[in-house]
Amino acid sequence: MGRWTGAELSEAFERYQVAVTRSVESGDWEHFVQCFTSDATYVEHAYGRFAGHEEIRRWVKRTMGTFPGNAMVAFPPAWSILDEDRGWVVCEIRNLMRDPGDGSVFEASNITILRAADDGAAEGLWAEEEDVYNPQHFLTMVTSWIRRCSDLGSLSDEAAAWAQALGIEV
Repeated sequence: MGRWTGAELSEAFERYQVAVTRSVESGDWEHFVQCFTSDATYVEHAYGRFAGHEEIRRWVKRTMGTFPGNAMVAFPPAWSILDEDRGWVVCEIRNLMRDPGDGSVFEASNITILRAADDGAAEGLWAEEEDVYNPQHFLTMVTSWIRRCSDLGSLSDEAAAWAQALGIEV
């Protein structure tokens, strides 16, 4: 038998998903931050490594409070695997952009590894999250989304400025 039960990890992962949804819906990313132990590490391959609540909070508020993060409306898992021996949940997270206005879906996925704290899985506290993805794939998806929004007249000023700064024609 592993250090964690499948039920503990499953419940902790469910609480994590609820916190992410609450954060997206409210714009208050503190729900997400509180999923982690105070000394947790967040590894984000494009942005870096963040240690502790304060660094994670600064990063997530900045990232999700500005484009393109603030145009992402949901992060449902496509699948997940529980590793009871390690206390890990490994999953594919779908990063969904808001509907540009015609019902089309724009998304890119990442692999997320959540590592439970030695004494935290039962409380839903994670000691580490690592997100693995291809930044070029995300850029291609966001560029396509920008162009679709531009065609439909639903492109925000912030997204247009972001595109212009990167030399993306809209």
